[in-house]
Amino acid sequence: MVKIENIELGEFPLLLAPMEDVSDPPFRAVCKEGGADLMYTEFVSSEGLIRDAAQSVRKLDIFEYEHPVGIQLFGSDVETMAECAKIATKVGPDLIDINYGCPVKQVACRGAGAALLQDIPKMVRMTEAVVKATHLPVTVKTRLGWDESTKNIEEVAERLQDIGIKALTVHGRTRVQMYKGDADWTLIGRIKDNPRIKIPIFGNGDIDSPEKAVEYRRRFGVDGIMIGRASIGYPWIFNEIKHFMRTGEYLPAPTVAERVRACRKHLDFSIRWKGERTGILEMRRHYAPYFKGLDNFKSYRMRLVDTLSYQEIVDILEEVAERYRYWPTLPLTIEEPAGAVYMD
Repeated sequence: MVKIENIELGEFPLLLAPMEDVSDPPFRAVCKEGGADLMYTEFVSSEGLIRDAAQSVRKLDIFEYEHPVGIQLFGSDVETMAECAKIATKVGPDLIDINYGCPVKQVACRGAGAALLQDIPKMVRMTEAVVKATHLPVTVKTRLGWDESTKNIEEVAERLQDIGIKALTVHGRTRVQMYKGDADWTLIGRIKDNPRIKIPIFGNGDIDSPEKAVEYRRRFGVDGIMIGRASIGYPWIFNEIKHFMRTGEYLPAPTVAERVRACRKHLDFSIRWKGERTGILEMRRHYAPYFKGLDNFKSYRMRLVDTLSYQEIVDILEEVAERYRYWPTLPLTIEEPAGAVYMD
């Protein structure tokens, strides 16, 4: 049984990655139904939370169905991060996660996210301050290092464990790599093999099929896997991996009707949470991922993104379900929402 302090996550948990512009409550709802064992909010800016910025405060919204769920914070100031941990604790998550992996310029150039990989002493001070600011378990998500010459994740893992973090997730790329090239899990495996490391170690990067999940579990010995991009438009990946691990067999891929139902659930939650206009507008980025691979789907997508009428969207989705009623089940593919910015 894998545990983060007193949070039981099963024998080999599958985690939903925190993804900016993606992993909001509506998306988390379909992923929870799809089998995610632990989920995280979008990244919450500590500076924005201190300023009481509406966007940052709204990201603290969590719902009863989501537990266990973690709130992920990022920032560059030690005292501000500690204060935000106190604020986040009050809304009732199961844990607080710190983002030391976000590679994008608007975060890293402000000294937050992956920038802390260039200043390990400050990373340690910040983490210790957050640990002391909350009674909840504190976890960390980070990368291998800043670049090829500074892959310091093994040192980071030991030092952060020593000051009290309860789990560590490592994305198998450096900050300089961004999302290019293949993720290298070799150092993740070495952390797991380190006899000093007692906390759960989760691997992240490029897991997009049940076969790869099984292979990486065997090769690198991680306690669980975090999945990001492969879940976008395909929340079924979690249960597919679990079934394959248990039986060695594949679950049938979702039919188009099942894709329509998941998309509709996502849309309805989006509207309930954000209001009709905003919910419809922000849902537009998700239609292409849900229906990736359908021949001649472009005309439907254009109609879906051109309307602000909920009933018209529902009618179009029903038309899609009927049009592709006998369409073969689709293979697992990764499709990213247009305009999404990933800040893991």
